[in-house]
Amino acid sequence: MPDQLLPPVPIVSSSHLVSEKGASLSEYEFGLIIANNSFNRWMMHCAKSSGAYDMAPLDVLVVHNINHRERAKRIADICFVLNVEDTHTITYSVKKLAKQNLVKGVKQGKEIFYSTTEEGEKFCLRYKENRERCLVSSLKQLGFAPAELSEIASTLRALSGLYDQASRSAASL
Repeated sequence: MPDQLLPPVPIVSSSHLVSEKGASLSEYEFGLIIANNSFNRWMMHCAKSSGAYDMAPLDVLVVHNINHRERAKRIADICFVLNVEDTHTITYSVKKLAKQNLVKGVKQGKEIFYSTTEEGEKFCLRYKENRERCLVSSLKQLGFAPAELSEIASTLRALSGLYDQASRSAASL
């Protein structure tokens, strides 16, 4: 009698959330959880190897966002782009980065616009170099075509919109 192939068992973090209608979503969520934790760990280690020792993952994201396109940004701009609802977490991160001399703020009217300092720009460049050395070279070995990775990124952004809408729905229950 030939071996029967068993149906694949979903790999999930919370089996009690799995339903016939949402098993694949539970698998996606578990993948997102472990990818997020790996990405956070990566950012902290890359930041350390780039010369910044007291940075949380959000701090790394914020300094790179402030450095992006060499345009000064308000706290609200950073929150919007990073999809962070709690402005106090971004404000705390910016204050921390300012104490490390990686960003500086300039008041324009009632708003403060933040940009990277020379040290912040150097940090971002060292981070990029370490990212190329440790991450990009490893990615090439997986054989992902750039278009394939871009499609995955597009899907992630689309699914984030689904979660934003579901959050609004849950808040109104």
